[in-house]
Amino acid sequence: MASLDGKHSFGSIGETRVTFVEKGVDESRSNFLKKLLEHNGFEVILDEEKKKNEEDPQLFTVAVTDMVFNPTIWIFERKLKTQDGHRVTQDYWFQRTNATKPQYWKNS
Repeated sequence: MASLDGKHSFGSIGETRVTFVEKGVDESRSNFLKKLLEHNGFEVILDEEKKKNEEDPQLFTVAVTDMVFNPTIWIFERKLKTQDGHRVTQDYWFQRTNATKPQYWKNS
């Protein structure tokens, strides 16, 4: 899984200019991101990456057509929302939890 490094990665898929969200993800991850981003109003493009061997799993590139979208900014500024209206946290983005509480730290 990719990290949130803050870099804005953009390029093209076919003839369409895109911002890359994540590259080299499996089908489950690509479906999760597609559903989440479309719910937030983005046009999502999934691109199948070429396999080196037939036995290799199919990996995908997830991109959006919004050229100013940056996942790091949208997550930490709490602009993305889940299907049930809660704000997306970093752990939710990486599918570590379904909890959407805003704490990025733990108090003892």
